Amino acid sequence: MSHRVWLAVGLACAVSACGDNADPAAFDAAPDDEIVINPPRTAYDEWQKVELPGTVCGNNTQYKFFVNYSDKSDSLVVVLEPGGACWDYDSCAGKNGIRGAANPNGITDDHYAQAPFISPFLDRNNDDNPAKNWNMIYVPYCTGDVHTGNNVVTYKDETGGNPDLEFHHAGHANMLKVTSWIDEQFTHVPRLLVTGCSAGGAGAITNYYFLRKGIKNAHKGYLLDDSGPIFPSSGYSAMLHTKIRASWNLDSLQPEMPAGFTLDDMGSINTALADQFPDDRLATTFFERDFNYSLYSYERFFNFPPKADIMAMWASDTKLLTDLYATRGNLFYFLPYWRNLNSSHCTTVITMDHSDIEAQNLTLAGWVGDLVSDRPIHSAIEAPVPGEDP
Repeated sequence: MSHRVWLAVGLACAVSACGDNADPAAFDAAPDDEIVINPPRTAYDEWQKVELPGTVCGNNTQYKFFVNYSDKSDSLVVVLEPGGACWDYDSCAGKNGIRGAANPNGITDDHYAQAPFISPFLDRNNDDNPAKNWNMIYVPYCTGDVHTGNNVVTYKDETGGNPDLEFHHAGHANMLKVTSWIDEQFTHVPRLLVTGCSAGGAGAITNYYFLRKGIKNAHKGYLLDDSGPIFPSSGYSAMLHTKIRASWNLDSLQPEMPAGFTLDDMGSINTALADQFPDDRLATTFFERDFNYSLYSYERFFNFPPKADIMAMWASDTKLLTDLYATRGNLFYFLPYWRNLNSSHCTTVITMDHSDIEAQNLTLAGWVGDLVSDRPIHSAIEAPVPGEDP
């Protein structure tokens, strides 16, 4: 047990009469909702803004994130915000209707108000949220790089009709500083859940290693990558991987990444994490008919093909990923077929309702609850449902 946790135990004993011979290990063994030994906070159950020096958005304005402390649990959920991605002038400027990146003008002080809509894991009133009593960190997104880039780029309008655009793909540096701040604030984390949907899901898996290693007092880790899969580069995602590798300067991060990961096959992040943290539970969930992330992955690289072709590419990449997950005992997937919401994109956004696999009597909410409670789970994929996604 770290020195800081010993101090926290001392604080807890001061108010609960532990006795001179109390065994600090007993605190680690106790369910996290039965004892709280993190330092006292000035406020609980409300969002507080955090600004760290040296963190910036894509437009070089001050980056901000938000914390919501719990007085019921020491466990922690970190949710990374979704919102597209960009890698050239058109996408980073949002030109010609091309899907770009969220929050191009930076993060406002009241951005926390979006938290319960962004993710049920940030909603204390959502009974489907297994982390509703946990401490919460809401990580907004404004760098266009799935919280991962390490580059300042001047993008030029190839038509010459607009001025150059300087864009700060600062996701990696931001996340390192956020992680360091979390580590300083939390002396005892029985369970750590890292999650997010879309760009936030991709950010969750690419930053899991840094969060898991950087939050030193986290005892058990869980990952839920919602609709931000990092597919093997042997499939149709290869051209996207090549593009973002250059635009976001991902080669600069290779020395910091876990053993077993290579940028030549970005899908190796899945097995690298599984091998690095064999006792953690690492999961992905997305719809088989996701017509949003699939567009980002293939549309501009394959000359805007029809939906049927996009879905065929998505299905092929999905098969590569599920085959990869089958090689590790701590990798899990939950893949429902279709939902009439948000183009079947993000199984957890707004609600987890209708993200179920009915034929197998599985609800996503129940499956996620089992995931973070260490109850038995298995990977599941839904068979095509006739009449859905017409």
